[in-house]
Amino acid sequence: MSRPRTFVPPVGARAYALATARGEFAVIDAPVAAGAEPKGIALLLPGFTGSKEDFNPLHEALGARGYRTVAVDGRGQFESDGPEDDESAYAQEELARDVLAQAAAVGDGRPVHLLGHSLGGQIARAAVLLDHKPFRSLTLMSSGPAQISVPQQQRVKLLRDALAVLPMAGVWEAMQAMEAPEELDEGGPQDLAGQNGQEDQEDLRRRWLGTKPAQLLAAGRQLCTEPDRVDELAALPLPFHVLSGARDDTWPLPLLDDMALRLRAHRTVVEGAEHSPNTERPAPTAEAIATFWDSANS
Repeated sequence: MSRPRTFVPPVGARAYALATARGEFAVIDAPVAAGAEPKGIALLLPGFTGSKEDFNPLHEALGARGYRTVAVDGRGQFESDGPEDDESAYAQEELARDVLAQAAAVGDGRPVHLLGHSLGGQIARAAVLLDHKPFRSLTLMSSGPAQISVPQQQRVKLLRDALAVLPMAGVWEAMQAMEAPEELDEGGPQDLAGQNGQEDQEDLRRRWLGTKPAQLLAAGRQLCTEPDRVDELAALPLPFHVLSGARDDTWPLPLLDDMALRLRAHRTVVEGAEHSPNTERPAPTAEAIATFWDSANS
């Protein structure tokens, strides 16, 4: 799970329910900075156990480069509604169709840049494979070609087993007791201790309790069984960007490097970051994203 520096939207950004053809989704919508030349719109999809707030550190810098950025809670994530118990509602194709509807609502007829972090990258990929026309480019941030690594699959299994016998609040308490903050990473019941004290911790707990159990169960299964669809993606006429930290236990860097070659993608490695460069090194991450979007525009 990414740990946002704050759950408060950046100055000038709006938090609201985005109306789409497939229902409403909670978003943080950040405008182009005053005086900057508008260059485009981007839709940002968070990862497993994450939320729209994971992109809070990027909005201001991307707005200064001329991009309106809209970060979204997917179906059943944090402040977007979804069924508690029906895992079929969170099938990957259903989530991909949600993304197409979000892009249509945000872009209002114009193609948008699409960025997905981790699980969000695989959902973004599925959306583009359904219909690439609503998108100007695709950035896969810390999101690999197929299923997650074996150690992370084991962590996801722990989470799934816990959800089968405990309520969400009970799973939270169990995770707090099990894991030390320095040992945590995305992919399962970990990375749950706040960096900035009790307020941070309470925000993370609130996000956890707002997420639907069926969404976590379905998403965990997807992460552990996702097939390699890179060749399908490479056949599309879109610019691609593969961005990651310098270390990643969820998809090791050689896998991401190889995926970038197969996609003929622009490749960025953010030094000093691991699985969540958006929160760990936001300044160079935003710089790399905006530079890629500039090149995709031209």
